[in-house]
Formats: sequence, C-alpha cells, structure tokens
Amino acid sequence: MSGLTGGDFSCKLLNMFIRAVEHKDKKNRKKYRTYKLVESVRTERGPRQITVLNLGADFKLPKEHWKELANCIEEIITEQQTIFEYPKKIRTLAEQYARRIIQKQASVIDEEKQSPPDYARVDLNSINNEQPRTAGAEHVVYETIKLLGIDKKLEELGLKPVDIAAIIGVLCGRMIVPGSERSTHYWLQHISGLGELIDFDFSLVTLDRLYKASDHLLKHKEEIEAHLRKVEIGMFGLEERIMLYDLTNTFFEGTGKYKAKARYGRSKEKRNDCPLVTLGLVLDSQGFPKRSRIFEGNVSEPRTLETMIRGLSDEDDSQKSLLRPTIVMDAGIASEDNVKWLKEHNYRYIVVSRKKKVEIPPDIKMVPVKQDEKTKTVLVQAGLVFNKETDEMELYCHSVDKEKKEESIKNKFQERFEAELLKADKALHLKNGTKRYDKVIEKIGRLKEKFKRVSHLYKITIQKDDDSGKATKITWERKKEKKASGVYCLRTNQKDLNEKEIWDIYTMLTDIEDAFRCMKSELGLRPNYHHLERRSDGHIFITLIAYHIMQTIRIKLREKGIRFCWNTIRVQLSSHMRISTTVKREDGKVIHIRKSSRPEPNHKEIYDALGFPSQVGKTLKAIM
Repeated sequence: MSGLTGGDFSCKLLNMFIRAVEHKDKKNRKKYRTYKLVESVRTERGPRQITVLNLGADFKLPKEHWKELANCIEEIITEQQTIFEYPKKIRTLAEQYARRIIQKQASVIDEEKQSPPDYARVDLNSINNEQPRTAGAEHVVYETIKLLGIDKKLEELGLKPVDIAAIIGVLCGRMIVPGSERSTHYWLQHISGLGELIDFDFSLVTLDRLYKASDHLLKHKEEIEAHLRKVEIGMFGLEERIMLYDLTNTFFEGTGKYKAKARYGRSKEKRNDCPLVTLGLVLDSQGFPKRSRIFEGNVSEPRTLETMIRGLSDEDDSQKSLLRPTIVMDAGIASEDNVKWLKEHNYRYIVVSRKKKVEIPPDIKMVPVKQDEKTKTVLVQAGLVFNKETDEMELYCHSVDKEKKEESIKNKFQERFEAELLKADKALHLKNGTKRYDKVIEKIGRLKEKFKRVSHLYKITIQKDDDSGKATKITWERKKEKKASGVYCLRTNQKDLNEKEIWDIYTMLTDIEDAFRCMKSELGLRPNYHHLERRSDGHIFITLIAYHIMQTIRIKLREKGIRFCWNTIRVQLSSHMRISTTVKREDGKVIHIRKSSRPEPNHKEIYDALGFPSQVGKTLKAIM
C-alpha cells in the first residue's frame, strides 16, 4: 500500500494474511514474536508483501483462524458481500482492525478551508451508515479538561499517555454516564466517540487500567487540587473572601470491612443499614471546591473544622492574615469550641446559632432581606442585635417558607400523636386493651418519647378509678405556645455588615448543598461498590474533579445567560453524533467518510457560549 495519496489506495486489497515475525530482545537476548496483517501486491520488481497493520505482540488468536480474520477484514474494508458467516469473536476483531486500517489510511479534510470539489460516480444503493458514536457531551467535557489544564498537569506529574487517556475516559464517563468502571469501560469502547476526539483507541485499554486511573489521581491529590484552585482563580477572578464549609456522608454497598474509614452512623440518605464515609468540603462563593477530605463515617462534625480550614490562609504572613476569608458554616459544625478557634486564628465567620429555642427579641427592628420579585411580598425579614457576652452580632431571621414547612411538619406529627392518644383512650374500653393505670402511664410516656417534637405542646390527663386501679379516661389539650416557627439566628464577628449582607452570605450555604446534590445525583458519587479503601477514596476524588469540570461549564454558561443544570446539558448534547458513511464508486472502490453530524441550534448555542468550536472531531476520508 505504498504510494498512497489523499487517502486513496493504489490497488484494491487482495491476498491479505497474518504473519508472525520473530525478534530478539537486545537486552536479555530473549526471543519474542509480533504479528502483522500483510498484503501481497505485484510490483515491477515482482510480488512484495506490504504491512497493512501491526497487530502487536499480544495478538492471541489461534493460527487456524488467521485466514478467516484476514478475509473478514478485507470484506469489511471493500464492502464485499459476506459469503460465509464468521464467528462472533472473528467478526468483532475484524471490525476493530478494519476501523484502525481505515483511520490509518484516511486523509483529514479541513472543512474550514475552501477545498476544490471532489466529484465521483457512485452507486447510491450501496450507501451505508455505521458506527454511530456520541460526541457532543464528550466534546464539551474534553475541551473543559484542556481549558483547566488537567491533561497538561497529568503530563507534568509524569503519567504515561495511556494512563492520561484512561483518566480522561473515566472523568468523561463519570460526567456523562455515571456508573462503575466496568460500565464506563463498555461505554468508551462501544458507545462514545471520545477516543476519536483525543486520538486514542479505547479498544486497547483494559478494565484494570481504568481501575488504576483513580490510584494515579489519588496519589497526586494535593497537587491536582492546588492546580485547579490556581487555574480557577485566574480564569474567573475569584477573590476567595468567603469560604463555605459543610460535610455529607455517602454509603457503600457491602460490609466495608476492608475500609478503615467505613463506619456505621446516621446516614443523611436514610441508609443506616450501610457503612458510611464522610466527605468534608470547602467551597468558595462561586461554588468551586478548595479543599476536600474523607473522614470516618461516624466522625463528629465539629471535630473536622480545624483540619479543613487550617492552611487556607498563610499563617506566617501578617499581610495575608488580614485578608483571611469569612468562614460560613451551619449549626452542625458551629460548636462553641470551633467558634473560639476561628476567633483565636483571626478568621471572620457567619454561622448558624445552636440555640435550642429561637425567639425574636421584642424590641428588635425587622427589615426585609428577601422579597418576591413580582408581588414584592416579604419572604424573609431579619433584625440585628449586639450580644455583649459574646462580642458578636446576632441576626434573627424569619422566613415565611420555613414557617410553612415547619408548621406542616409539626401538624403531621400532632395529627399522628393525637391519633395514638385516641387509640390509647379507646383501648381502655376494649376487652384486651391496656387498662391498668400504671401501664397506661408507661404507654403515654413511650408516646411522648416517640413524638417528643410535639408532645411538650400538650397537657395530658389520665383519669383513674381508685376502686379498680384502672384508668378510665385519657384527655388532652394543646398548650398555648409562642409562635417561633420559621425563626433562626445567625451569629457573626463582622460588625460592619448590615442585615441583608449577612443574610446573603449565609444563603451561599445552599451552593454547597447544591454541590453535594449534584455529586450524588448527577455525578455518580453514590452508590460506591468498591471494596478497597484506596479505590473508594479514588471514586470520591474522581467525582470531585468531575464537579470542578461541571462547575466551570455552568459558570461559563451563566455568564452568557444560560442556566441549564448539567443533566439538561448532557441530554441536549447527546444527539450530536459521529458516524461513518460508506459508498461504492463506479470503479468498485469504496469511499469511507467519518465525520460528525451537523450541530443543531441547541448544540451550537452551548458550544458558542462556552467558546468551543462547533466542528466536533476530524473529518476523515479514505478510498479503498
């Protein structure tokens, strides 16, 4: 096949066969074999064998099937009608090698340049479309990986090209079709066109190499997080004046016996039957992760703060210490010890108060901090007061939506509590019902404990017959209570902020809740099937890197007025495909064209907003 130009063979493929070539290792003098697909051609100097494709040293097909494979490859390339039905294994290998041959011999068409027309007489009845592969979401994710310099950073860290490709494949898989490494391996080889975008053949990648991708990433976790932090600061001009800190936990399928950090605890997903690990995350005000750490599943939330926050600012630089970020935390982490630590280390903070019962002081002036944009109805109002004992400003807030939610929950508990009291009262008059006064007292006590959220709001009376020692009647009435639903208190050591400024900063905690939700629902943080601790930690870290990529995409789209969630983006882009078209020419040769479909308006809108090219992948042409 020498002398080929423009992707056109000088002659039709004939007499293809597989040949073993023996080599000797120069270092240890050991002999080994490689395998080649060759073609016998006639030249002026006589018959010659020309290598069509190197099959490598790992070619394992038994020799008795070599001729079948060569014939099948030739039939696929030249669109010959199959005479014999080939075994599935032969057909699969042949299609894989045929794709590599066509790609190797194809010329790249630059669609941006004006090319002369290329006319040909073809048989329209021979047109075929084959090998459709998804490319839209892969294009956006890969371009963002390059934008963040993740691929270059992996090169700097000394990773091999094949390992970098595997990592890119795992990251794209986690973002587009979150699942196990096994499902990602199948997706890369049979569904996705990612390999064509990064010029890598994923059919050569073993499942084990995908598993090891997380090992490589976890080994360089600190360097990768520092790199992403630096790049994102430069890209979006992040000032890091506000830091949000929170924790979540995620569960494992299985016993978790090989994971030292796996513990049983209170699952935020109500999976108390599964071992857990806890993920601590520090985000900036734009929602970009700054630091992450995996803790034991039953870790005490307040104990994690110092570990996560220390080092975010330069302890020894007095100039930088004046610019330390404001730390924002919810009540679960805002213990007195943690607040004291923040004060001692000169951090500013806004935290949710741990007060059991929060009531708005009678003399406080409440001002609106959130209104309905259309009706101008006040949704949240707040009032500031100085606490001399703690030297803090306290912001008392009342939320209409929070009040409705709390009242709804309270009403449901009250209905269930009263239904149980009524049931206990009716049991006094049933044949086998609980009637002894002391037993009824115990029963009511258990009900109070079960419904302790609302039982303190009731005055319960149990009437007793002194002669029989039995209870005769259970009555109850609701106590009058001060209305405190929808009220919460924020505390801060920043005395120069007004009510709305404090409240706006506090509501940024919803960003970290959104981050956890995205990681769990859109990026496959759960379930986690890994048995080894390093693999389960790697699974979580892959999700975190994927979140960096996703957040970059979302922020860039928001800057252009597009506020799609990631799931909407990947669904819309899923219809942008790469496909191969073949058609026979009048002279019997076959034209092979591999290109992406023309982007639809919704595809182009996303690409343009991100500043990415609408042309996805190369256009390849081969005539064989």
